[in-house]
Amino acid sequence: MSILNRLNEIRATIDAACERSESGAKNVNIIAVTKYVSVEKTKEVLDAGVLHIGENRVEDSMEKVHTLGERGIWHFIGNLQSKKVKQMIDKFEFIHSLDRLSLAKEINKRVAQGAKVKCFVQVNVSGEESKSGLNPEETFSFIQKLAAFPAIEVIGLMTMAPFVDDVETVRPYFRKLRELRDEIAEKDLEHAPCRELSMGMSNDYVVAVEEGATFVRIGSALVGKE
Repeated sequence: MSILNRLNEIRATIDAACERSESGAKNVNIIAVTKYVSVEKTKEVLDAGVLHIGENRVEDSMEKVHTLGERGIWHFIGNLQSKKVKQMIDKFEFIHSLDRLSLAKEINKRVAQGAKVKCFVQVNVSGEESKSGLNPEETFSFIQKLAAFPAIEVIGLMTMAPFVDDVETVRPYFRKLRELRDEIAEKDLEHAPCRELSMGMSNDYVVAVEEGATFVRIGSALVGKE
């Protein structure tokens, strides 16, 4: 099946999930996760009409960004080491994995004067030791501290759910992230409007959309592997 056909199927599935949603889900952005595919395959994704491209390793993304950067909106979705910020900061419009003040400090240091980076704060809702992110209980305090970094705009929260066969079992994690997002958005912080939710991947994006995702990160279901 072509990427375009897969994209159309995914969009139809998302539209149906939005109709079922009780959380008001709509206008869901599809991020094509291209970390496992070549520059040529990434170009096919863009040709199919995908606007948002997600990469999770700085070194692996550079050739794609240099070749295709002006064609898409680039999201860094993986764990970001502070020492790698300088290399990627002017190439990615979104960072989905902000979870510590040392990283915020480095981002703020490297962003061009007067510019801002759209950041998702990563929350480890499931509590899995293998996953990065803040505990839900410490998330608001962390976001308050980010006011000290004027180059950072907290546009929302991100989480990764456990990979399971029965996707219904991850619904509570997505719901909890949405509820946490709502609580923070109500604070009306100037540096942290926090309106977006980055959650859901190839195996569980339908449930994530039903629970209010505004960005879903879809890899193998859309682009396959090489």
